[in-house]
Amino acid sequence: MVTKNVLMTILQKILESIDEGVHVIDRNGFTILYNKSMAELEGMSIDEVMGQKFLYVFPDMDTESSTLLKVLKTEKSILNQSQVYLNKQKKKITTINSTIPLYYEDEIIGAVEIARNITKIKELSDEIMRLQQSLIKPASTKKKNQISYYTFENLKGESPSFLKALRMARKAAKSSSSVLIYGETGTGKELFVQGIHYASERKEHPFIAQNCAAFPESLLEGILFGTTKGSFTGAIDRPGIFEQANGGTILLDEINSMGIDLQAKLLRVLQEGYVRRVGGLKDIPVDVRIIATTNEAPEDLLFQNIIRKDLFYRINVINIVIPPLRERKEDIDTLTEYFINKHNKALGKTIKGIENECKEAFHQYGWPGNIRELENAIEGAINLTVSETELKKDDFPEYLFREAEKKFAQAQNSLHFEVDTPSHLNELMEKIEVTYIKKALATTNGNISQAANQLGIKRQTLQHKIKKFKMQ
Repeated sequence: MVTKNVLMTILQKILESIDEGVHVIDRNGFTILYNKSMAELEGMSIDEVMGQKFLYVFPDMDTESSTLLKVLKTEKSILNQSQVYLNKQKKKITTINSTIPLYYEDEIIGAVEIARNITKIKELSDEIMRLQQSLIKPASTKKKNQISYYTFENLKGESPSFLKALRMARKAAKSSSSVLIYGETGTGKELFVQGIHYASERKEHPFIAQNCAAFPESLLEGILFGTTKGSFTGAIDRPGIFEQANGGTILLDEINSMGIDLQAKLLRVLQEGYVRRVGGLKDIPVDVRIIATTNEAPEDLLFQNIIRKDLFYRINVINIVIPPLRERKEDIDTLTEYFINKHNKALGKTIKGIENECKEAFHQYGWPGNIRELENAIEGAINLTVSETELKKDDFPEYLFREAEKKFAQAQNSLHFEVDTPSHLNELMEKIEVTYIKKALATTNGNISQAANQLGIKRQTLQHKIKKFKMQ
């Protein structure tokens, strides 16, 4: 049987190994647990705090300023509260704290606080807010050549699924309704969003993109809606991106990463047309168009209750689905040429194209990272190539060619001709033709134009033979 001392030893080892700070006080305000992470966070030593009365160690605190003492007094939990304070070394620290009362047989025996250090994240969010404010200028003073943005002209492709998404985006640019864009990571969702904004009547007003997965919910709320001085420790008066983007467009990237509670607040803003800063009482009217993106299928988000249904239906007025690259392989050559020209200019190179073996491999590969992966592969190859005119197999990572090599080997293994039994020459030639056509179609993933090029015949000729030999 595990003894109480053994359990305490196990608990202490767990507390020493986690990144979150943990501080536990008993009903009389004495510290009974204090781990290494909390000590580092507060600039204290464990010996300074363990066994000591909380107010003796932190004399500047009281039941209002200390969440531990407040929870001990009120017996009510305080969850995910942001705090900014100076630790013992006078270093400014930002944490997300959850403090809950502890009970034994329905009687309160103490309180525990769990703190996560988000100082670096907070500094990053402050810098982002500062930069956004400095970049957003009145339309009359802003020059377009001062910023880099994308339009529909930057979107390349001719596949039916891509052209459908592009048509939807062009129509969306003529409206001010909310838009939800679904596409896998790397499919170019933000390019579509910028294309919509810069083709709309809002193009002279701000465009602000915010990744909803980049910050904890408590910080993201302040970034979106702004903060009021005194709303939490260290808070200052600052507008959120809804105020900064007034008249323009906000991209909420990866909205599926936003917490349910914050989704409810966002829904209120979209329905009522005003924001209220965190801790504030004043309602501030805003005119902002929302375009949200998700890398997960919307139906899955609804089924798993990741996104609120009322928010989903409020945002999903116009729905655009961007196909993954594996479903638009006829665009690979066009995109490859586009990225070669783009990075030639950036890197001062004169590459004209890629060798045929690379082209075939590109059409066989699945591109899980989609267009972003293709562009990165092209950029890397242009940096590494010793050729001045053509990118070759050795310029690219080996994994890009494994699928093509596998299919080629399978096709090679299928090249067997039964010639022991006497056969007419025409029949034998037909067998050979069928075998090689199958091989070419296999290595080009069914692309008739590429298969015809590989066989050295015209596309129409190959189509005629496929029909003649009943290969479809």
